[in-house]
Amino acid sequence: MATVPLEIEEDVIPYQLDEQVGFILRRAFQRHAAIFQAHIADLTATQWAVLVKLSELEQASQNHLGRLTAMDAATMQGVVRRLMERDLVRRAESPLDRRRLVLRLTEAGLELVEALIPQALAATRETLAPLGSKERETLLRLLRKLV
Repeated sequence: MATVPLEIEEDVIPYQLDEQVGFILRRAFQRHAAIFQAHIADLTATQWAVLVKLSELEQASQNHLGRLTAMDAATMQGVVRRLMERDLVRRAESPLDRRRLVLRLTEAGLELVEALIPQALAATRETLAPLGSKERETLLRLLRKLV
């Protein structure tokens, strides 16, 4: 697969889908999503993100948690509803402002996160397996620059 140098004028090079960054990122994401589902079949990646972020923070408003996990309000609402139905997350009064509700992991949610961390790490290792250690570091550093 030939790569297109960015310095070349756009009108000189024909548009090739396989060479476009969005297409390549989507293919890489699809590969990782399949690997993730193979390791953690009972949760979606968005549900996992909410559970892990809550385990890090202990509590957060739904709005703040949505921003931290890069989810829009509608997606976040559905994810939280499904996690609450599974008794993994609960709403509680904020200890700082009783008018405000925060999300917290239930005991079952905390236990699930702790139990699934090894599988999540395995999914990351498998996703990055085709790369050498320096390539992994470089990829992650460059991806962080894009977000």
